[in-house]
Amino acid sequence: MTIEYDSAAVRSPAINELIEIWRYRDLLKLLVSNSIKTRYKRSVLGIVWTLLNPLLNTLVLTIALSQLFRFDVANYPVYILSGLLVWNFFSQTSIFATNQLVWGSSLIKRIYIPRTVFAVSVAGNGLVNFFLSLIPLFVVMLFMRQPFTLALLWLPVPIFLLAVFTLGLTLFISTLAVFFVDVVDMYGILLSAWFYLTPIIYPLEIVPERFAPFIRFNPITIMVEMFRAPVFFGNAPSLSLILQATVIAFVTLIVGWLFFTHKSNEFAYRI
Repeated sequence: MTIEYDSAAVRSPAINELIEIWRYRDLLKLLVSNSIKTRYKRSVLGIVWTLLNPLLNTLVLTIALSQLFRFDVANYPVYILSGLLVWNFFSQTSIFATNQLVWGSSLIKRIYIPRTVFAVSVAGNGLVNFFLSLIPLFVVMLFMRQPFTLALLWLPVPIFLLAVFTLGLTLFISTLAVFFVDVVDMYGILLSAWFYLTPIIYPLEIVPERFAPFIRFNPITIMVEMFRAPVFFGNAPSLSLILQATVIAFVTLIVGWLFFTHKSNEFAYRI
């Protein structure tokens, strides 16, 4: 009697999902492409809105906050916008990807596709919008006479680590949302508080010493500071920031990926 060895049968769900994502890479590209086309086709301003939105938000926040507070921050619009770009990618991607899994429930029940394809495609779509949003950032930098330095070549590092962290957290939150519907609403409330616990509209230096450690070790604070280093300060991100961000991003991705793939077989019965 011959015993056949099936390597796929003993592979972990997490490894299998990685292999399946690669096999379905054409579907992934199609989802990203269709999402971008649909988004801009439905908008009157189209792609222009992606460029105007961060500029208008920066203008409103700069005018409002400059009247309420007197932060000692040079080139405050650049400071705000550099933080907003990071925050918008993180918050919008994680919220949209969490809902995307529920919206794709009919597809999941009809045919087999890797479950992670929804979160990964949303992250890919978010990255496209992020890179487009760099255009208004550079426009504001020019207008405010913010120096352009060679340190800007470091920008792919914080953007990549931000995407890794966001994908990991999104997979974790998405899994919880499948089993507990209220998680989506609770996460929205958490994001509102998280925004103000991140030095986006205020400098880290004004935070009282007793609260500073909580703000400083906030994962998004680390991502924002790493992104601001080349944009606002004209320096490469410190090795300490890069190491912290790398550990946080990949630990979050591994935990999120393992949790998601471990529970993914139950999704069709829960959604």
